[in-house]
Amino acid sequence: MTNLEKNRKAKEAVVQEIREKLERAKSVVLVDSRGLSVAQDTTLRKSLRKAGGIDYKVYKNSMLNFAIEGTEFSGLKEYLKGPTAVAFSYEDATAAAAAISKNLKAMPALEFKASAIDGEIYDADKTKAIAEIPSREVLLSRLLGSFKSPLASFARVINAIAEKQSEQ
Repeated sequence: MTNLEKNRKAKEAVVQEIREKLERAKSVVLVDSRGLSVAQDTTLRKSLRKAGGIDYKVYKNSMLNFAIEGTEFSGLKEYLKGPTAVAFSYEDATAAAAAISKNLKAMPALEFKASAIDGEIYDADKTKAIAEIPSREVLLSRLLGSFKSPLASFARVINAIAEKQSEQ
């Protein structure tokens, strides 16, 4: 096998790896991490691992271009300029953007490029807004809490009426 063939096989493996991640991903966030120190990059990677369900890696733009072609993520092509790191979120669509957003103040060199959620492509500003959306679990607990409060008040009123009637 020649070096050219080995190189081609290696590139095909990388494209296949990216495609497999895209198939499982609920969202993809592209960032420019140019200018991060090694310590900052390590901190970012640790925070993404801690968030769970997020895969973060730097790929060549050419490999990303081949991998996203023909997928719901193909709209991200226009943002593949300069160094690009990719965060794949497998469980919660907003998790990767939120985890990256938490690091933005401490790492001014880190910048959102774009994101893709459910086939919709969002630029950097909209990705920042998405990062502020609470997780699904938080939203569900807030919804249940908003149901619980009026129901609890209603139950107290009914209980008070029942006690009043039992006294008479």
